[in-house]
Parts: sequence; C-alpha cells; structure tokens
Amino acid sequence: MRLYKCPQCRGTVYFENLACTCGTELFYDPDADEMRDSAPACENRDQISCNWATCGGRFLCASCQMTITTPDIGLEENQELWKISEAAKRWVLANLISIGWFSAGDPGPRPSFDLLAERGTFGRSQPVMGHADGHIVIDVAEADPTEIVRRRENLSEPYRTMLGHFRHEIAHFLFIRLSDETAFLPEFHALFGDEATDYGSALDNYYAQGPASNWRDNYITAYASSHPHEDWAETASHVLHLWDVIDSARAVGMAVQRQSPPAPREMDWLSEALDLGIALNHVNRSMGLEDLYPFVISPVVRQKLEMASRFLIRPARHSW
Repeated sequence: MRLYKCPQCRGTVYFENLACTCGTELFYDPDADEMRDSAPACENRDQISCNWATCGGRFLCASCQMTITTPDIGLEENQELWKISEAAKRWVLANLISIGWFSAGDPGPRPSFDLLAERGTFGRSQPVMGHADGHIVIDVAEADPTEIVRRRENLSEPYRTMLGHFRHEIAHFLFIRLSDETAFLPEFHALFGDEATDYGSALDNYYAQGPASNWRDNYITAYASSHPHEDWAETASHVLHLWDVIDSARAVGMAVQRQSPPAPREMDWLSEALDLGIALNHVNRSMGLEDLYPFVISPVVRQKLEMASRFLIRPARHSW
C-alpha cells in the first residue's frame, strides 16, 4: 500500500487514517487513490471507522455497498470483529482497484459479501465460508487474534489472516471474470488442470488423506493441491500478497539486493517481491519471529505465479 499526503499540511498519512495529526479530517477517494479533506462520508464512518468517501449519490462507500449482510451487532464483540473485517476488505479492494479491477472504469460485475458472526443475540451458528457465483461468505470470528492463531494451527495454514482470506475468496470471483477471456482458460488448463473435476470429492479426499508428500514441487500451499480451483485461488492470492508487499516496500523506500535469476521484464516486480520476502524473513529471524513469507517457490509454482500475474495485473496507476 502506498503512503498518502494530507491535503492541508502535506504530511504523511496512512490508508486507514480518519484524520491527520494536524486535525484535518480525511476521506479516501478510491478512484483517485488520494485523501481528501472534504467529501460525503460513508454512513459507516462513525460505526466501524470507514474512512472512504461515498460514490454515486449513495449513503455507503463502494466497499460497504458490497456487504449484503453484516454481523449481529447486538453483541458488542461483533461490532469490533465487523470493523476489523471491513478494514481488511477495504485494503484488499484498494489494492485491486490499483491494478485495474473494480474501479469506476471497470464495467464488469463486483463481488458481494456476507460478513457473519458465529455468536449472535439468539445463540450460535457456524457460517460456511466460501464463494459461490460472485457471492462471498466470511466468518468475522477470524478477526479475533486468538481465533485466527487457533485456525492456523488446526488447518496448517501459516498465512491465514483476514487479508489473506479476502484475497483468496475474491480470487475465486476473478476466475469467473477471467474465464470470459479467450486466452485465459487454455493457459489455466495447461498449468492448473481441469476445474471441472468433482470439487466436493476432491475436498473430501484432501481432508481425509491430506496432501501428497511432494506437494511443494507443484503447489504454493498444501491446500492448493486439493483442486484446480483452490490452486488458482491460492496462487492468485499470493500474487496479490506479493504485489502489495513490493508496493508497500517501495512506498517507504526499501530496496533489497537481488538474489533471484533474471526474469522477463514484465515479471521483474515479482522477482523483486520474492527477494524482498527472503530478506524480510532474515530480518524477522533476528527478532526471534516467524518468517514473514514462509513459502518455497518451486519452478512450477513460479510458472503459475507468472501466469496469474499476467492476467491479474492490469494497466495500473502505479508509475513503477
């Protein structure tokens, strides 16, 4: 994520800021990708700290308009989980707008979301997270730091975060949109396989038997090995992770000595991001922390990342 300037004092402000230290109220304009000091505020500004401006004469911003169902805020804890979940969604959507998706100039459909809570005023339920035909269900319980650690350990998913989950589920939606492009499916089938393979049976088999012992040779994560649809969603979400990592690093002037072999010019950003991941792993270890990017990129996985990048990274407003 890039850094922003306060429209009044020109000091540095951050994507989530509601106000500058100089006292100026801030309103994020997603299409201009800039902070404004005056704009129609999203109706959710006070309730969940949404700092986006509204659009199209609506009461809600473009991100909040995509949420069809919100959690039961009769329980106070759910309001905080909703707030954290919506903040992650706004971050992911801003990244996507910056690479050509969901902007004012994008005529294609948008995803919609149900953000559901396990605990409500009238008892408990278990939201079934996932994506179906453009509609995404997210369990806001994963915004709880304790719960997300528990799920990481139980599911052996070291990068399970709200950002990661939104990126994964939106990647399923982008598959639908990309499938209308002539070149996409032939390349997808060559690298990822046949998405028409029975999905339910594939997942049942994965959860019953786990991944093959050599899954790292061909997949970015163990879960990616379960089915071509999940391979795509995991790979595509990593493209979005890495794009954001290199975008954020460049915003603060970070650079790293290159370690990876030369890459085609259009994939040079990906090589730089992967090298940065290795460097940040080294820095984290000096503090006794876990690796920031704990993934091994095999030659096959690299091919998949490059293919996904070519379809996902569209003409963008980034000068770099």
